[in-house]
Amino acid sequence: MASAVQQNVETWKAKLDKILHEKNGFTDLLEKVEQKTGVRRLYLALGLFAIVVLYLMVGYGAQFLCNFIGFIYPAYASFKAVESTDKDDDTVWLIYWVVYSFFALLEFFTDIFLFWIPFYWLLKCIFLVWCMAPTSYNGSQMLYFRFIRPFILRYEKRIDSALDRASDAAKEAGEVAQDMASDAASDALKKQYLDNSAKTD
Repeated sequence: MASAVQQNVETWKAKLDKILHEKNGFTDLLEKVEQKTGVRRLYLALGLFAIVVLYLMVGYGAQFLCNFIGFIYPAYASFKAVESTDKDDDTVWLIYWVVYSFFALLEFFTDIFLFWIPFYWLLKCIFLVWCMAPTSYNGSQMLYFRFIRPFILRYEKRIDSALDRASDAAKEAGEVAQDMASDAASDALKKQYLDNSAKTD
């Protein structure tokens, strides 16, 4: 049993080490630190991971760090997806943002209860990383196709109708505001003309 666990750990370490040797900005930075310190990049990455986890558990500003992690990489990946010719990656990141939006909306209405959960920001960060993970069990894909998509498809016509009504109401309100602004400007010009006429008399 112990040898099987040790073998799984070694396999996991080998996979992580392989990922950390792929060419990108993060691994280039790790390579420079590795050369200067003599510490393997695997241990540097694990140390950084441990610091982030600890900070999310007890650090001041853990909310910012959690939201930064859940936003910055997906935003950059979305930019890369938009700029690429492949449209499948666009769909992947659009699904992530739909799930992110649903979660943010749910969090807004339940935050009074959620913040009582111990290590909430760590748990939220794990959830967001699961939602953006490039794996077959990606969280955003699973949540979207199992829950969000069926829910929206069931109420799509009602939602579209409500959005159309809201759009019409906003357009009418804009027209009323524009008319009121025009009337106010016209009244102001008339008042100014009358004041100037009174002064010249």
